[in-house]
Amino acid sequence: MKKILTIHFSQSGQLTEIVNRYCEGIENVEFDHVKVSPKIPFPFPWTNDVFFDIMPDTVLETPFDLEPYNLKYEKYDLIILAYQPWFLSPSLPVTALLKDEKFKSLVQDTPIITLIGSRNMWLNAQESIKKLILEANGKLVGNVPLIDKNPNLLSVISILHWMQTGKKTKKWGIFPKPGVSDEDILGIKRFGTELNDSFAKNDFSNYQAKVAEQGGVIIPTNILFIEGKAKRIFLIWANIIQRKTASGGNRKFWVNFFKYYLLFALFIVSPILLLVYFVFIYPFTTTKVKIKKAYYRGVGYNS
Repeated sequence: MKKILTIHFSQSGQLTEIVNRYCEGIENVEFDHVKVSPKIPFPFPWTNDVFFDIMPDTVLETPFDLEPYNLKYEKYDLIILAYQPWFLSPSLPVTALLKDEKFKSLVQDTPIITLIGSRNMWLNAQESIKKLILEANGKLVGNVPLIDKNPNLLSVISILHWMQTGKKTKKWGIFPKPGVSDEDILGIKRFGTELNDSFAKNDFSNYQAKVAEQGGVIIPTNILFIEGKAKRIFLIWANIIQRKTASGGNRKFWVNFFKYYLLFALFIVSPILLLVYFVFIYPFTTTKVKIKKAYYRGVGYNS
């Protein structure tokens, strides 16, 4: 019987639910379900100080220690890697996993499917994942990203409520429920079912196209625009904070500076930029946007 490894890190449990629902659609295989954990646990609910303090290390993909994890086998027929984006980058535990020699030996010459549980920005994080998989000589054959489909600014407020309280509920009873919707989590099973034929034939060449055709890769144009600008800004801030800290500067001061900058950019700057973009730029770049979306719906990597 063929063997599939699922591996992920989850604090709230949402990503675990996504993995389990996806796997419900896959038949006649043996699963090895593994959850990784950091050596120094992150709090959940998050505190503001801890959450924003991890930004530089996350964006710069700083080396990070995981607890030892156990695997049933030395090789698998397929790996399902599930992760969350943090600050437009893969979460620290998942980056650490993909840099871990033990895991890299599994990845080599092995088909990999990524599952993403995201607020709505996953494009840059997936590019980092693609690069790390490529460096480990793995073969990315599929990607199924689930997002919060609520308007961007409303989802920011909702996700902050969830992160700071640990409650996946409507803030004040009026804001949207945070995270990926229950309907979308239940619906991911169909992409697992779609995998059966490809897996049986060991031919994944059309799998991602089928996922995209069935609406499995949603890329709102406003998110495409924001992600195209924001990662560079995050890298600038991450380097500033690391540099200031290394030279004896007050890390907390610079992290707080970034936090208030980010909130200002999200709620004041980005709406203005998006208005300008959609009125003056987007009408003349629709072909370019379609090409970009087609790229992100696939699994190829442009270095």
